[in-house]
Amino acid sequence: MAVSTQRRCPMYVATLLTNPAIARLDPALVESLRNAWGGGDAVWLSPDEAAEFSLATLPDNRWQVWDDLQALGVDLVVQPAEGRKKRMLLADMDSTMIQQECIDELADEAGVGDRVKDITARAMNGELDFEGALLERVGLLRGLDEAVIGHVLDTRITLMPGGQALVATMRANGGYAALVSGGFTAFTAQVAAQLGFDENRANTLLAADGKLTGDVARPILGRQAKVDALEQITARLGLSEQDVIAVGDGANDLGMLGRAGTGVALHAKPSVAAQCEVRINHGDLTALLFVQGYARADFVTG
Repeated sequence: MAVSTQRRCPMYVATLLTNPAIARLDPALVESLRNAWGGGDAVWLSPDEAAEFSLATLPDNRWQVWDDLQALGVDLVVQPAEGRKKRMLLADMDSTMIQQECIDELADEAGVGDRVKDITARAMNGELDFEGALLERVGLLRGLDEAVIGHVLDTRITLMPGGQALVATMRANGGYAALVSGGFTAFTAQVAAQLGFDENRANTLLAADGKLTGDVARPILGRQAKVDALEQITARLGLSEQDVIAVGDGANDLGMLGRAGTGVALHAKPSVAAQCEVRINHGDLTALLFVQGYARADFVTG
């Protein structure tokens, strides 16, 4: 009997989700898209918030549909079904696991907030070299009382919604969580402890006599260092890069987002999102669980 050499069409999964704070995913919308694309039965991962259905082929018009759904407050992710549940989370911190940029908050305390925020925005959009922009901004903090770091942590830093559920659920299912930031260890250490990360990496602000010196320890952790972390941690754990879901929002995250099995641009700068297959603009961090196939009933909280 002759054996067919034709390759079987890969199966895909389309996931639709919205902001859980104003959950308004219309079942009629899900059914309409499912029918248009010839998808399998819809599975609701969370009522009014997230649903998915299988596909035999990758739709040619998915980005046009994605764009249309954005106007309705709905995120759409289409990805291969095989291997979408990941064994490692690699996350940026600033504007990803927390809602602020730490250096901008420190700069406000130093009285140079507007100048530093402008540099940060341009660096995260890829308009400036990350290392040079970091050194320029840190230099403006020279002389700031080191104790201000604790004050900023206590009064200005808030967690991104969904982060605790994301980390706890992945770890409860055997996953490993690493926080890798171009920010500062004084912040990543506390945020990692709050959220339950297994490890954290970041730059170290230098201080002398209780004052910031306006410099950071070398080597500087930037875009390449995040890729290095991906390579080093997966090798140590015996995982492949395909086992990783990475999340970030800035240009310095693009290296790890491109290498990870699933790279998620979360509320990212447009120039960054345009280079990523998974773009979340309306959902919170629990979107990373939905795209892996977890239902809200599976989430680990508390």
